Amino acid sequence: MTATCSGYCVLLPCSSQRLWVVPQRCLGEIVTVAAYTDQPPEEISWRGEIVPVADFGRQDSVPWRDQRGGTGLVAVMLGQRDEACSYFGVAVRGPNLGVSRLVDEEVEDIADAPPDYASATFRMHGHVYQVPDLLALQRAIGSGEHILQ
Repeated sequence: MTATCSGYCVLLPCSSQRLWVVPQRCLGEIVTVAAYTDQPPEEISWRGEIVPVADFGRQDSVPWRDQRGGTGLVAVMLGQRDEACSYFGVAVRGPNLGVSRLVDEEVEDIADAPPDYASATFRMHGHVYQVPDLLALQRAIGSGEHILQ
């Protein structure tokens, strides 16, 4: 096994309990959205496409909207071809947005069952992260399911 995984990963805070690690190539863009309420919109317009937005922190105390700037962030994920939606967004909540390489020696697997729409959980640098099941999430959103947790 190599000392690092290939490529960079995006550290994507979705709620106080969901800190995702997503391969950089799965992320289309992180979009700044004008925020008129404390909750993210159900969809955004991105590069001429209507993109549905999943929000894993609606019941959370971690804010989506920046009170000073009146904006929030949505991570637009690139979906798999031949699915009902080509792109989908995830509301970004919290301060731990970043980019990192995963180094094997710094990652500790957690054997507990991961939450919905995650395939694995691990600890790194004092935080617990999940590897999201992006295809399952894309299919759920494409079938019309609203992801509001």
